[in-house]
Amino acid sequence: MAKQHDIPVEARPDMLEAKLPTKTMTLNMGPSHPASHGTVRFNIELDGENIVNLDPEIGFLHRGFEKSCENVSWTQCLPYTDRLNYVSALCNNFGFLSAVEKLAQIEIPERAKYIRTLGAELHRICDHLTATGATAMELGGFSVFFYAIEARDLLWDRIAELTGARLTTSFGRIGGVERDLPEGWIQKVKDTLDRVAELRDEVASMLVHNRIFLDRMKGTGVITAEDAVNFGFSGPCLRATGIDWDIRKSQPYWVYDRMDFKVPLGTHGDNFDRFYLRIDEMKESDSIVRQCFEQMQPGPTMIEDWRYALPPKPQVYSTIEGVIGHFKIVMEGIKIPKGECYAYTESPNGELGWYLVSDGSGRPYKVHCRAPGIPLLGGVEHMVKGAILPDLIPTFDTINMIGGEVEQ
Repeated sequence: MAKQHDIPVEARPDMLEAKLPTKTMTLNMGPSHPASHGTVRFNIELDGENIVNLDPEIGFLHRGFEKSCENVSWTQCLPYTDRLNYVSALCNNFGFLSAVEKLAQIEIPERAKYIRTLGAELHRICDHLTATGATAMELGGFSVFFYAIEARDLLWDRIAELTGARLTTSFGRIGGVERDLPEGWIQKVKDTLDRVAELRDEVASMLVHNRIFLDRMKGTGVITAEDAVNFGFSGPCLRATGIDWDIRKSQPYWVYDRMDFKVPLGTHGDNFDRFYLRIDEMKESDSIVRQCFEQMQPGPTMIEDWRYALPPKPQVYSTIEGVIGHFKIVMEGIKIPKGECYAYTESPNGELGWYLVSDGSGRPYKVHCRAPGIPLLGGVEHMVKGAILPDLIPTFDTINMIGGEVEQ
């Protein structure tokens, strides 16, 4: 009988076909991973470096936002809406107030509409600067992040002059806004926008010619237009696939129907398209703010209906009607007529919707927020399945999931 080593290799196919035994590995990434802004954990199954399955796990930031709103007055909901997305609080404030006003059938003054429009666009620029700067930083472009944050801070200074706060503004009111524009503020905003444009262009120029950045962004995190619709995407992530859907254009609110602006679109639906679309959207927001300054006329910024607006201080101090009106609104809350409604606005990350139910009392009976980040987070696994693990970082960055919105 021949020994094993005497048999030619060609005659031993079983040995040549022997495979190295391997198995997939489970990796827990987060919930506070430095390369993923936002508090979320990814339960990842890896085959080598390739992602086989991915399960995003949220719940680390849960604070009962909706139930908290249902236990306070309509006005007291505003601070909670600030915290849905701390870099675009005005968009959240005004979106919620528009839903309440739709329920109460309130038409706010013209000047208040302009202030809401320009305030929302300033915060849209802040949001996009944060998203693009953080994306660059997490791919190694730390200097880019500083340029973006410098521009954001300049705008936050103007926001603080308008609202009294840099982040959690609580500036809107049912029936208008808390106060008019400060004296000299318009020129300061125009000068700030000039500097922000320089920084924005600097950010873009440093990234669009960077080979490392392009290799990490182009062709990664791809989603088709059909899949994006099926997942319920909206905002920049949907428009990056080429679908022309912007609520400011399709269902205009406030004064967007009077604004001349384009809706930037992508073609490939990848990370680079989502990044560059935000650069273009910042240019359009800049234009909208300047158009608001040109068109707006002097006038009231609040309705004068004492059922919804606090009486002027001289009336409170000198008339019994003013005292009673002030007392009832503060102690009992604004009485919104019975009914239910759904209203939505275009927030920086997509459709921000509000389903509200009123039982006629001073508090909401039901509050539900349709946050744009929930469908986006649901599509992450589809976008990175089969890709290598490092592709998850820019993909999660460019969908720009906001923990405060998603965890309600």
